[in-house]
Amino acid sequence: MTKNFNVSRTPRRQVLLGLALGGASIFTTGQALGQDFPPKKTISMVVGFVPGGAADTGARIIAKKLGENLGVAVTVENKAGAGGNIAHQYTATGPADGSVLLFGSVGPLSIAPNMMKLPYDPVKDLAPLTMAVNFPNVLVVHPGTGIKTFAEFIAAAKKDPGKLDFASTGPGSASHLAGELLNDMAKIDTLHVPYKGGAAALQDLLGGRVAAWYATYATAAPHIEAGKVVPLASTGTQRLGGLPQVPTIAESGYPGFSATNWYAFVASSKVPAPVLDRWNAELVKVLSAPDVVEQLNKHGLTPMPGSRDDLARYMAKETATWGRIIRERKITGQ
Repeated sequence: MTKNFNVSRTPRRQVLLGLALGGASIFTTGQALGQDFPPKKTISMVVGFVPGGAADTGARIIAKKLGENLGVAVTVENKAGAGGNIAHQYTATGPADGSVLLFGSVGPLSIAPNMMKLPYDPVKDLAPLTMAVNFPNVLVVHPGTGIKTFAEFIAAAKKDPGKLDFASTGPGSASHLAGELLNDMAKIDTLHVPYKGGAAALQDLLGGRVAAWYATYATAAPHIEAGKVVPLASTGTQRLGGLPQVPTIAESGYPGFSATNWYAFVASSKVPAPVLDRWNAELVKVLSAPDVVEQLNKHGLTPMPGSRDDLARYMAKETATWGRIIRERKITGQ
């Protein structure tokens, strides 16, 4: 018995017309995602911090090269506030055509979700593009402390628990959690003193009103050279190129210690996957360019381009690591 699938009820001309229109639709979509790239003549690169800092500096170096490669204007938009969360929320809820790229940071992407309820979900609302740069902090102390080595810092902390203090750029910041991780691994009790930004923290460190700070190399370098602060150790897995004589915390008795700053490119998760993939390719090209690498390295920023999946895995690992520290040490956003 022959089954009737009702094929004969659709006129042949209608079938052919439908196929033609479907093919045209697929072709048009392919054009939009392929040939019509970038999505707009002006691309916005959003940064969650004020001009002049490490994030802004890195973003502007990358934006310039990206604009040159694509023949479009790539403008850096500084949307500072709430530790970078304002910029991340803006990107998560903003245009979904791929015209907005976010120079995202470790705080809003992997730390803040463990500390507070956010108006966006970094995993669901933001799509990873590529890691951009990674850089450690350097633990520096005021000369008035009399501390000259990392071993002496640990000894001082153990001698007077809760007395030796360290500055940070705010609760949950990379500089804060570096100190908390050392407290956890070294079984010491140093006192966290939060500030509203790096400028205030630096001012009090130079004035001797706070003993230590896990500072970025770019910020600390001129004051180290001037002898106004003493570098003890860096927080990454490798020594800083600009401070080869300064050991890492990991090699100073605490293997596995790693507390770095990082910036990564993400976009709205509503952006079509082919556009996200294309942005990955273009950004990796920029971050691999010798002149860009040289410029970033001058500012203590190490380019680490990779795949979208690489970034997703790294973000998940960081979220888990800092989540444990935040829970165990009862860290809040206050």
